[in-house]
Amino acid sequence: MDLISHLIGPARIGATVDKRCLFAADTEMKVPAYADDEAAFHFILDGECTLELPDREIQLTAGDAVLLSDSPAHIIRTSGAGRPRASVETPGTAFDTVNSPSGEVTTDIFCGHYTVASGSGVLLLRSLPDPLVVSFGTDESVRTLAELLRAEAREEGRGTAAILDSLCAALLAMMLRRGGLPGAAPWTALAEPRIAAAVEAVLDDPGADWTLERLAATASMSRATFVRHFARLTPISVAAFVTQLRMMVAADLLTDADQTVATVAGRVGYRSESAFSKAFRSATGSTPGRYRRTLGA
Repeated sequence: MDLISHLIGPARIGATVDKRCLFAADTEMKVPAYADDEAAFHFILDGECTLELPDREIQLTAGDAVLLSDSPAHIIRTSGAGRPRASVETPGTAFDTVNSPSGEVTTDIFCGHYTVASGSGVLLLRSLPDPLVVSFGTDESVRTLAELLRAEAREEGRGTAAILDSLCAALLAMMLRRGGLPGAAPWTALAEPRIAAAVEAVLDDPGADWTLERLAATASMSRATFVRHFARLTPISVAAFVTQLRMMVAADLLTDADQTVATVAGRVGYRSESAFSKAFRSATGSTPGRYRRTLGA
């Protein structure tokens, strides 16, 4: 299994398309805040728009996708010579359609959210830049994805919701594969194949004694070269990154009621259950026991 798939699989992140927006100029749509376990996304198929967040504005154009891990209330707006007009929403079976009151359609946007169903998913989203903006441009695979979204939205028949949701789940994987800039977030270490090999080794065997020397050897680098490359790619230390990976694995293991907290601690490299609990709480905001109870495991 490749590394992106290895990270996304245990995260159990589901995609839902909420709206398709077909906007003319001078239109704005207010988007309410999402729940704590949800992350909003917008995918611009055609045209351009402004994403207005509480602390900044971001210009988006065709081929751009944006993920809001925190998902505060925000506004999508198209520019023009006049004053912004409120959009008009029409409920649908698979998704709602949002239009401008009048005017020629110039901007096509699919809007929705990802729902996180695991602690490892929460940790994955927390590790991303917020917002995460990915400019795919004219990338052929993304253009194909956009056409599939458009075609299925036009049909809106049996299975449309499931198909659209699956396509937007694929969009998330594409964003993670393409979206990192050096230093933007810990997972951008995956951009360097040799560092990625070390990350994959930790995920495969999180309970091993992952010293700097061992990680460097796995990456076929000297200790100094490994540290230098890692520092260039990520804003956190190697030790903190290993801990984050271990906590992602632990969150997934805790869903199995047959595994005690002590067993999980040992499987991710902790000899002390209390030390593991402290690290898990620091990473997720919850103790392992409380986290397990929220899952009903």
